Amino acid sequence: MTKVIVVYESKYGNTKLVAEKIVEGMREVSGTETVLNELKEVDKNRLAEFDAILVGSPNHMGRPTGGIKGFINELGKLNLMGKAVAVFDTYLGKDYEKAVKKMEKQISEKAPGLKLAAPGLSIRVEGMKGPITEGELPKCKEFGGKIANQIKG
Repeated sequence: MTKVIVVYESKYGNTKLVAEKIVEGMREVSGTETVLNELKEVDKNRLAEFDAILVGSPNHMGRPTGGIKGFINELGKLNLMGKAVAVFDTYLGKDYEKAVKKMEKQISEKAPGLKLAAPGLSIRVEGMKGPITEGELPKCKEFGGKIANQIKG
C-alpha cells in the first residue's frame, strides 16, 4: 500500500478544492491510501510514515504562503530521505507556476533528500475568491492519478 499525504493552505477554499480533486485522482489508483490535511492539522512527527508528500498553496504575490514556506523548511529537518514530493498552487492573472517554481526550488535547497515525483501543477482561479477557471479541475484529478501511479512504480 502506497501512502500519500496532501498538505495545503487555503484562504478562500480554492486550493482546498484543488487538493480534494488531486486526492480523488489518487484514490482511483488501486493500492493508494491518501490523507488530506490542512497545514495547521499536520503532525510533522508522522510525515515519515508516508511514501509521498504533496504540498499546495495559493499564490500570494508570486510566492507560496508564509505557512507553506515554513512547512517546507521543516521538511528538511525531518528524516524523509528518498520520499517523493510534489507541489501545486492556485493563481490569478499571469502568476502561472510562480509559487510552484518557488516551492520546488525551496524543497531542493532545504530538503534535498526528497525527490520530485512530477513537475508542479498550477491551477487558475477567476478572482481573488475564485471560482476556479472552467476546465482546470480535471487537471487536478489527472495530476493525482499520475503521481499515484509514479509512486507505485
